[in-house]
Amino acid sequence: MSFAAVISIIVAAILGFLLATIIFSVRLRRKMNYMFDALEDGELNFRFKEGHFSHSLNHILNRLKHLFDKKRNEMTEQEEYFAAMLNKVKTGILVLADKPEGRVEYCNSAAYELLSIASISNVRQLDNVHPSLSEALIKLSPKDEYRLELHTEKGTRSLSFAASSAFLAGRSIKLIAINDISTELAHNEEKSWERLIRVLTHEIMNTVTPIASLSDSLLSEKDENNLRMGLETISSSSKGLVKFVQTYRSLTRVATPVKKVFYLQELVDQVFALIKNTADEYQASFKYTEKTEDILLYADASQIFQILVNLVRNALQAGAKNIEISAYIDEAEHVIIDIANDGKPIGKENASQIFIPFFTTRSEGTGIGLSLSRQIMRLHGGSLNLSRSDEKSTVFTLEFR
Repeated sequence: MSFAAVISIIVAAILGFLLATIIFSVRLRRKMNYMFDALEDGELNFRFKEGHFSHSLNHILNRLKHLFDKKRNEMTEQEEYFAAMLNKVKTGILVLADKPEGRVEYCNSAAYELLSIASISNVRQLDNVHPSLSEALIKLSPKDEYRLELHTEKGTRSLSFAASSAFLAGRSIKLIAINDISTELAHNEEKSWERLIRVLTHEIMNTVTPIASLSDSLLSEKDENNLRMGLETISSSSKGLVKFVQTYRSLTRVATPVKKVFYLQELVDQVFALIKNTADEYQASFKYTEKTEDILLYADASQIFQILVNLVRNALQAGAKNIEISAYIDEAEHVIIDIANDGKPIGKENASQIFIPFFTTRSEGTGIGLSLSRQIMRLHGGSLNLSRSDEKSTVFTLEFR
């Protein structure tokens, strides 16, 4: 065989090898692209034939597909396991996506039950449950707690919302825990009534016992001056006891509201006029913002006046320098009034107790103002809640339905 023939054979062999390599590379790239596209779409119903010429390659690709399928099944089983666990807990779990804002990625059975909803895909749907709930949950930060008194067909329940942040597949999400604290509040209220009985017993006995003792002494007293002083002491003590009892009796004798239509603006102006001198002493300023023009209320003006005055005075006593009352009508035609101030915030340990009768953090306080105000709102078919309290602002919300 000539040298040229050998060269031709070698060249042909090299060209054949290169051609086979190119064909193999094209087929490999095509198969890899096909497999990755299928995996990306979640489509695993494919398998490469393990023939004579492509047995090793196709076997490797099929193994990769099998491993991926196995891992996906394991992850699905874990998700179902954790979902089953979360559906057994009494705490409601709501998972919100950061983008698009408000999209609900997960909601467990407890959350459906607590919120009295059948399904949810976006947090804005909760506005049907309560007008301001969706906005509150979107703005809820991990360091805050949001409380709400929810009225549903199943009755009224007090809910607590707490948030935490996390990352899932490179996305920011918010986990919201929902708890029914009605039992806790009822327990605290029961304790308050026990405290009330102790307070009443203590005050009455402290007044009545000296009166009884002094009366016995006066029966045998002949000096007119001593007799007069003793009677004056009895009179003063009796008046003090009557005043004490009348103060606490107001909780159980809230008058039925006499409702009339009036402009909210006029009522707020009266509140500011009454408190002006006190506000000047505290060097505080007032502001009223009406987000919906010419808001009319159908309520007992004197009772609502009492609530607003109480909340403004509380704000001044908390050191507030700026007090703002704002009002608007929501989509459900409910009148919402927010009373905000920049005074000392209410601590989390006290936030759950401020509406309980006779609970107070001030030595000179009676502990009936907020409780009485909430009773008045309930008689109006509305609600009074602490919507926010942090270093920036404390907000009480009145809702008239």
